[in-house]
Amino acid sequence: MAERSARERIVEAAFDLFAERGYDATTVEDIAARAGVGRTTFFRQFRSKEHVVFPDHEQLLTAIGARLATATPRTAIVGVSEAAGLVLQHYLDEGERARRRYRLTRSVPALQERERSGIRQYEQTFTRHIHGWLGGEPESLLRAELIANAVVTAHNHVLRAWLRGQLATATEARRAFRAAMAEVESHVDVPGREGAPAEALPAVLVLRDASDLDRLLPQIRDLLA
Repeated sequence: MAERSARERIVEAAFDLFAERGYDATTVEDIAARAGVGRTTFFRQFRSKEHVVFPDHEQLLTAIGARLATATPRTAIVGVSEAAGLVLQHYLDEGERARRRYRLTRSVPALQERERSGIRQYEQTFTRHIHGWLGGEPESLLRAELIANAVVTAHNHVLRAWLRGQLATATEARRAFRAAMAEVESHVDVPGREGAPAEALPAVLVLRDASDLDRLLPQIRDLLA
């Protein structure tokens, strides 16, 4: 088995210490010592212990923006669903660590506020792209905000159910997510509804390596089912 990176050791050490001592009682020095690294190494990887809790937020925002940037008004329904699905899949891939983060944030007000700030950034990213698809006029901004809020709310509803164990498997979570997105489409006038249905849209799958295929095959089977 390959040796874990310093970044991975820091994250594991932090979550272990937060569970043992509490978030506020755990210092950066404690985390670095448990991970077997120095303060300098810690700060090369993370700006603060808060950023250890939410290490991939910026990357996820970038991924969402990149997916939305490839959509058009005609394919908006598919674009927003797949962009939100990227976030869900990230948490599913994290597995138990995502659930540990959820339990931690529920008990630390500062982390709850950080989480709310992250959700607002997701909503703003969706709003910006949806508003552009609607023509970018001031009178369409409210509609864009309503659609973005509906998408993020539906995503968070499914994610929380999985984090709480109400959805036992990743497969159940992905199915619930598709149902939630369908619910959004049935209640909100999402751009692209007047275009071709999602089932008729062609798809191109680009893989970096074979490990990506191993991860995606269960999702492909779900979709075919």
